[in-house]
Amino acid sequence: MERFFERLTKVRNEKELPVITIKDVVLFPHVTTSLFVQKGISRDAVLEALSKNKQAIILTQKNKEVEVPTTEDLYKIGTVIQMSKSRELPDQTLQLVIEGKSRARVLDFTQKKPYLKALVEEFKEYPSITPEIQALFHSVVEGFKQSVSLGKTVPVEVLVAILDLSDPVITTDIISFTTEIGTKEKQDLLETFDFKERLIKLNKYLVKERAVLEEARKIQTKTAKELEKMQKEVYLREEMKTIQKELGIEEDEETRNLRRKIEEAKMPDYARKAAESELDKLKRTPPFSPEISWIRSYLDLLVSLPWSKESKDQINLKEAKKILDQDHYGLEKVKERILEYLAVLKLVGRIRGSILCFVGPPGTGKTSVGKSIAKAMNRKFVRMSLGGIRDEAEIRGHRRTYVGALPGRIIQGVKNAGTRNPVFMLDEIDKVGVDFRGDPSAALLEILDPEQNNAFSDNYVEIPFDLSDVLFITTANILETIPPTLLDRMEIIRFPGYIEDEKIQIAQKFLVPKLLKSHGLSEKEVKIEKEALSNIISKYTREAGVRNLEREIATIFRKVAKEISENGRKETVDITVKNLSEYLGPAKFALPVAEEKDEVGVATGLAWTVAGGQVLFIEATPMKGKGNLILTGKLGEIMKESAQAALSYARSKAEKLGINPEFYKQTDIHVHVPEGAIPKDGPSAGIAIATSIISSLIKRPIKRGVGMTGEITLRGRVLEVGGVKEKVLAAQAAGVETVILPKNNKKDMIEVPEQTKKSLKFVFVSSMDEVLKEALADKK
Repeated sequence: MERFFERLTKVRNEKELPVITIKDVVLFPHVTTSLFVQKGISRDAVLEALSKNKQAIILTQKNKEVEVPTTEDLYKIGTVIQMSKSRELPDQTLQLVIEGKSRARVLDFTQKKPYLKALVEEFKEYPSITPEIQALFHSVVEGFKQSVSLGKTVPVEVLVAILDLSDPVITTDIISFTTEIGTKEKQDLLETFDFKERLIKLNKYLVKERAVLEEARKIQTKTAKELEKMQKEVYLREEMKTIQKELGIEEDEETRNLRRKIEEAKMPDYARKAAESELDKLKRTPPFSPEISWIRSYLDLLVSLPWSKESKDQINLKEAKKILDQDHYGLEKVKERILEYLAVLKLVGRIRGSILCFVGPPGTGKTSVGKSIAKAMNRKFVRMSLGGIRDEAEIRGHRRTYVGALPGRIIQGVKNAGTRNPVFMLDEIDKVGVDFRGDPSAALLEILDPEQNNAFSDNYVEIPFDLSDVLFITTANILETIPPTLLDRMEIIRFPGYIEDEKIQIAQKFLVPKLLKSHGLSEKEVKIEKEALSNIISKYTREAGVRNLEREIATIFRKVAKEISENGRKETVDITVKNLSEYLGPAKFALPVAEEKDEVGVATGLAWTVAGGQVLFIEATPMKGKGNLILTGKLGEIMKESAQAALSYARSKAEKLGINPEFYKQTDIHVHVPEGAIPKDGPSAGIAIATSIISSLIKRPIKRGVGMTGEITLRGRVLEVGGVKEKVLAAQAAGVETVILPKNNKKDMIEVPEQTKKSLKFVFVSSMDEVLKEALADKK
């Protein structure tokens, strides 16, 4: 390199130029390249430059995501360019051939619309080449050559320009442009005016680039070796197949194992033929084809399905009753129905046409009863939750044409059970959803239909599988959301909510012993009094089942365990009514009690909820108005209709009841049911609403100790309602003395405990006249 320059000087030249903006690229001086400019402000700037001296300044955007950059979005150091060629493409894009001339700094943006123009300060460099700069330059060139030798791609014309070492500045700028580094790093090189400092930075970036290229070469070499090895294995396998064929040995060990498993699976003829066909396909498929893993997975599923393996039923009704009694307290009707079912199964050998559906509130033992049935029958138990399932493929499986296809959860459940006749519980069938992926309940129709499920076809398996020996049991909290066609295939067994006495027995016999064991405690260390359990049930939980009761008892045991661990306490901890709040805090629920005195317009209604019976105090107040009926307390549509029917009855019987027949013209009646945050619905509050309205109009109080439930008609007839047992127990707990029930509900009294029957007076009515006679106090 013979050419020497004077000491670094900067020739400054101020001029106004159009601004072209670019993304993710930094253009350096002395670099010739193509530029494509689409519609926008940059295109207008290019047209301006072409019409004059063909010069412009190129500035890079700081953020490439910005579509229309402002002056704040641009770096202020750029490159002045000269346009040598230009042409317009059919889509109105301009193609330019440009050459970088010099670095330039923007002093000010003189125009912003319709395109950017800037006053720029142009710099031209004439550095002197000292021995140190010459050494740094030599290092940059050698580093670039090493990058090229490692596989870096550089156009031939650029390579020729770089290898012309007559001008270090030009060579350095071209190498900077081709170096594979980020936009910020390249902009840093462009903004470094000191030639020595620029060479030092470029050397560092080239070292990083070489490290990346070396790692890439290692990966390529390793990949090439693996590919070569795979090709060699393919060749050797084909040679081996040829040799085996000549020797009369055509199957490898894996194929022989699969064939043996197919024979051992004792499949039906149609399934065995399908499996053997897939096995032949496996033999013909090249070893490294992606289909190999799909076929193998399919065959593994086929041979693992229990085509002929089944549990031998050992039904002993006495033993079954013993198991059900051991695992569950109460539920006598449920147990009786299950024992009847098992008795028929024992006599017939199999039951077709009967799918059990357990319906009841959460926590009443539906799932655990299913486990007890499996235990009593000596069968495997499988549980599948249907809650939230919206994709039919979850039930039927995916077709094997899809990547990642799987069999449906029914087939997977039977496979995991290992027998063809497990007890299969489909939990939460009332919570199956529907969306664009299909209707899972439609797939369940085939599964739960005994006339169809003997040839159930899963989309993945593609051949029929017999589900007729599977004992399907479904569970639900409500029936209203189950499709009628699906409900028609099931026999409903209702699980009632537990009463307080039953919950106490369950806690003493099941929950407390189980929780003592799980918390590392013994009966000598902690005891819960029966009265304390009663308080937990009535004041800390409000449910039909016992799940929250179990949680509250667990809370007590955790605190006791903490006391013993921290203080080493040895005496027995007695949980009583007095110290219960120390472990569980203040009571969460207040038990409703009957009014302290007879009140006008306040009737005690009895309601049923999923958590059991409940007492409702229904209030009615007349006031001046225009005959409106105001209903508050978050009442449902059915309850609102009951209130309308009650008012209509009062108007129709106004004269007989001693009410002014024209009262409705100048009177509004407001009916309110307290606890307004809780939704309430149903027709069973009809007679209570009618009694409160009539009481408020004739100014006769309602007896405080009378509770009532029943649907009312416009003629004043009292119709049958449900949930009698739960309502009567709630009335007893609230201090009600007399319970008014529809006459047709007399048959339901068989479910009411004898002790409750003795402590309450029951009045059975068929008309509102009888209700009013019993409920209204004397006129005085």
